[in-house]
Amino acid sequence: MDEVVKIVNEIKQGNIKPIYFLMGEEPYYIDKLTDYIEHNILTEEEKGFNQMVLYGKDVTIEDVISNAKRYPMMADRQVVIVKEAQELSRTIEKLESYAENPQPTTVLVFAYKYKTLDKRKKITKILDKAGVVFESKKMYDNQVGDWIKRVLAGKNYGIEPKATAMLVEFLGNDLGKISNELDKLAIILPEGSTITPKLIEDNIGISKDYNVFELRKAIGEKNQLKAYKIADYFANNPKDNPLVMTVGLVFGFFSQLLQYHGLKDKNPSNVAKMLKVNPYFVKDYDIALRNYPMKKVSAIVGTLRDIDVKSKGVGANAIPQGDLMKEMLVKIFN
Repeated sequence: MDEVVKIVNEIKQGNIKPIYFLMGEEPYYIDKLTDYIEHNILTEEEKGFNQMVLYGKDVTIEDVISNAKRYPMMADRQVVIVKEAQELSRTIEKLESYAENPQPTTVLVFAYKYKTLDKRKKITKILDKAGVVFESKKMYDNQVGDWIKRVLAGKNYGIEPKATAMLVEFLGNDLGKISNELDKLAIILPEGSTITPKLIEDNIGISKDYNVFELRKAIGEKNQLKAYKIADYFANNPKDNPLVMTVGLVFGFFSQLLQYHGLKDKNPSNVAKMLKVNPYFVKDYDIALRNYPMKKVSAIVGTLRDIDVKSKGVGANAIPQGDLMKEMLVKIFN
């Protein structure tokens, strides 16, 4: 994210603000910026007397302000970090008076996760004027693949499109979890390596042959034998392959296919752009387009809505997930 890089570069250049209010639904960048400030503003010698980490559930805003107003000892500045600061959301507006006149020798950091301040309110405007207000927005699933490629490129690694799809479908848009798994791979792989589906399977535990990506591909190709084999695998490993998630991803595939049928411009680059998929996978949609006419796709979308309701236990408490999976495939293929 460009804004994260900008904040880090400003700190490196000595342009350090008295307040950093880091907020938003995506905790990954909040943690990254908090960690950077925690480890880079003060020297190790200065940290003993001049760096304090507080936790929102254990302190009040008054406690935070009191610590922020202290003067540093044998250093140019002190750092006060408030982690889990969202616990102070009910009283956060009490910060206004301090933010209007912050202690210039204090760097006050709020890690305000999963919530945001109302940008129309006075407190947000004052904080933005006094320092940095950074919002870490949740990344959409269709953006995560590109994010993975950028992160790996920065570490001098590559990744195959299928391996990227496996990570996204298994880990969703949880950037923290994905980053942890990529770090594990970086430990065992030499720089310049390309991450393959086999490496994902061997080191992260995601099967390269039995996953939702392969199920969708088998459905698109009308490869019934392969689809039923994957369904059996899912039924025997329900914790790793919850039916609700599987149905949701298959539903997404057919929704995209319905959109593809409606496109006038079926040029691969336009298809990739409109469906928000990696161009590498457009050929899979081409095959499915030929196998499933628009009328059939519409019927399948309706069927998947019914299966989704049943998978959540509505009117189907006694039906095993494996049976629901097979029912889904029967109705798709017939």
